[in-house]
Amino acid sequence: MRLTTLTAASWGQRALLAMALILLGAGAAWGLYIAPPERMMGDVYRIMFVHVPSAWLALVAYTITFLASCAYLWRGSDRADALAEASAELGIVFNALLLITGSIWGRPTWGVWWTWDPRLTTAAVLLFAFLGYLALRRLTEDPARRAVWASVMAIVIFADVPIVWFSVKWWNSLHQLQSSPATVAAPMVVALRLNAFAYLALYLTFLGPRYRLARRRSRALLPPPMPQGEL
Repeated sequence: MRLTTLTAASWGQRALLAMALILLGAGAAWGLYIAPPERMMGDVYRIMFVHVPSAWLALVAYTITFLASCAYLWRGSDRADALAEASAELGIVFNALLLITGSIWGRPTWGVWWTWDPRLTTAAVLLFAFLGYLALRRLTEDPARRAVWASVMAIVIFADVPIVWFSVKWWNSLHQLQSSPATVAAPMVVALRLNAFAYLALYLTFLGPRYRLARRRSRALLPPPMPQGEL
């Protein structure tokens, strides 16, 4: 049964990875060759097709970490704790990609690699806070204590997620206004959606292996079972 489950998971990962690669190729082709130049920024804006989906998936990953952390505190499930850790790791990757592409985009449009814009600053705070979350998980070898501390920390950090999402609306700054399908050309919307689903498929592809690794690490820290007959 276990071998069958692992085989099914492996095939599922391959299918998701294939889907991600196909969508990435389609998104890149659509974004580079079909979507028109932006009226003010020209072709520079095309990095948006990487920048925006990475932002979306970072927030999705952190939301899964938040929900899994709440589930752990409610039910005490080590599965929920492993899911929280795995999703946080992937959220950090997307978060870093968000900041890197934002800096690359900012250089030709703003004239600087970095500015203390509210959206950039709150996104950077989110990245370093979740790096601290992962560091906290290495501070103790007691699985239960580690899971409780990490869950509480993840819930506290999550308060920054809605701030990142609404920061463009709340503060008038250098960052572009939040777009919608009604404010951009239809080919741009298609390219964004193709890349967003590609990133989602990548997230799901790597979530399974990271989750299983987190479970193995937790089990390795458990004390060995006491032999029968011993008190």
